[in-house]
Amino acid sequence: MAELIIERSASIGRLLISNPDKYNAMTLDMWENFPAMLAALEQDSSVRAICIEGDGAKAFLSGSDISQFKAERSDSSAQARYNAAVDQAMLAPIRCSKPVLAKIRGICMGGGVGIAAACDIRICADNARFRIPVARLGIGYGVTPLQRLISLIGEQNACDVLFSARIFDGAEARALGFVAHCVELSRLDEFCEEWLSQVSENAPLSLKSIKRSMAELRKEKQDRDHAAMENGIAACFSSKDYKEGVAAFAEKRKPIFTGS
Repeated sequence: MAELIIERSASIGRLLISNPDKYNAMTLDMWENFPAMLAALEQDSSVRAICIEGDGAKAFLSGSDISQFKAERSDSSAQARYNAAVDQAMLAPIRCSKPVLAKIRGICMGGGVGIAAACDIRICADNARFRIPVARLGIGYGVTPLQRLISLIGEQNACDVLFSARIFDGAEARALGFVAHCVELSRLDEFCEEWLSQVSENAPLSLKSIKRSMAELRKEKQDRDHAAMENGIAACFSSKDYKEGVAAFAEKRKPIFTGS
């Protein structure tokens, strides 16, 4: 069954992409439900960090379920609906106020690269295989994922992987700057859990402020909301968590943050 599954453990929320028979390819329903599922984790006050991952050992996300294209992208109206669903899904991790990790093993292709790129950080296993095969399918690549891809790996590297539609591995993804870490497959779960745990122990308002400022700085200079950035920083300094962080440092203990 093709579905999105929400899981929670301690202060970590997980969004599992599950369609293992098709390497976790996304159906139209999955694309359309993705933003709401991610928002549910964002709105859960017990969740401090979010992990997006694929079901099973073979794939993160292999892109769209191409078997649906004849029915779901058959005319201009259907195409517009489908493209809008994909665009909104690829904006959802960017818009989320909490840190979002893409945990990648195996195949990450097409829309899978787009979803991974929309996350704040990507950690992959050494068996990861990346590809954006739009030029092999005769379809256009959306502006939203293209802008994000260029911001991560640069225009020349984006031209390389898009024009050639070639496969590149985890080591090259690390060299390109697309992923922050490429680790042995046997270490992926442990490595990601440790990273998520470290993030979840940090001050939520600080994390939110950092993410908002990063989002604004990606905009053109004239479009940036400097007030939003400064208000986020000010909220940190006026918070109880700021006092707790300073006290914990002075007392040489681990801080306990509440997000207030």
